[in-house]
Amino acid sequence: MTARRKAARTAGRKATGIALAGVAPLALTMVTAGPAAAHGSMSDPVSRVSACYAEGPESPKSAACKAAVQASGAQAFYDWNGVRDGNAGGESKTKIPDGKLCSGGDDKYKGLDLPRADWPSSKLQAGKHTFHYRATAPHKGSFELYLTKKGYDPTKPLKWSDLEDKPFAKVTDPTLTNGEYVFDGKVPARSGRHLVYSIWQRSDSPEAFYTCSDVVFGKDSGGGAGAGSSAAPAPAASAPTDGQIAAGADKSSMDMNPHDHGAGTGHSGAAAPDDPAPAHGAGADGLHPDGAARPADGKRLAETGGDSSTAPLAIGGAAVLATGAAVLFATTRRRAARLRG
Repeated sequence: MTARRKAARTAGRKATGIALAGVAPLALTMVTAGPAAAHGSMSDPVSRVSACYAEGPESPKSAACKAAVQASGAQAFYDWNGVRDGNAGGESKTKIPDGKLCSGGDDKYKGLDLPRADWPSSKLQAGKHTFHYRATAPHKGSFELYLTKKGYDPTKPLKWSDLEDKPFAKVTDPTLTNGEYVFDGKVPARSGRHLVYSIWQRSDSPEAFYTCSDVVFGKDSGGGAGAGSSAAPAPAASAPTDGQIAAGADKSSMDMNPHDHGAGTGHSGAAAPDDPAPAHGAGADGLHPDGAARPADGKRLAETGGDSSTAPLAIGGAAVLATGAAVLFATTRRRAARLRG
């Protein structure tokens, strides 16, 4: 073999190795699933999932949260900001069945649907109230708040017919202040124990989020079980603090880094331009293209936020890169052959 041919063969091998080395990490990047996008939950009045997370998913204090964790497992409460339907499309009332409103129809959060009169509760009065919704990822969209009707029985599964037909508060694209959406609403008159149900419907995607907040009016506003119930007074609900959220972030199967979803959302408090967290737009089906979650148990994708479309998309992307690598390899071989000739 002439010196020229040896040099050509060596150059070809090096070029091929460099090409494949450059493609392989890209393929691995495409296949590796990132955390699911996290979104938020009502903090005033405090939602059930937030109250139980604040108590501690491993050792909740109240009887209701203990029962909820026993039913759903602790992971659901580390994922406190993921009660959602990725393809609600404004049809929540027809998509979510009676008895599963608080879980958003997601079996992962079934503990939130337990009918009982001792859920941790917040005081509430008729008239103007300023509501707060903790958001770990801002989205354009609307909030609708519904109140249970007079005669509501918390010891029975919550049905759509238990809620007033129309929301008592509705707002579109409220301001995000210090990580919370803040908006006002006029609360109807009630007495005893009731429930505020929220629907946060995105306008840039079919995705919607849900919360159940247990509230007490009137003489029972100290946290009592409410009219018509013989249950012991329930504890006051507390929203998780920043420290509690940060402490549980590593155990969450969701992306807990605050960041904006897509460009041009117009929300104050969005991520800075140098925020390392990726922007999440909605795919053609309204689901997050990066919606897969890191395995909560090291073996599987998390159920919350992750969509079945993610893995095929990632694998398909890796396949495209692999095909490109094969073409590059063949091109390099032909070029080396011409040099040898």
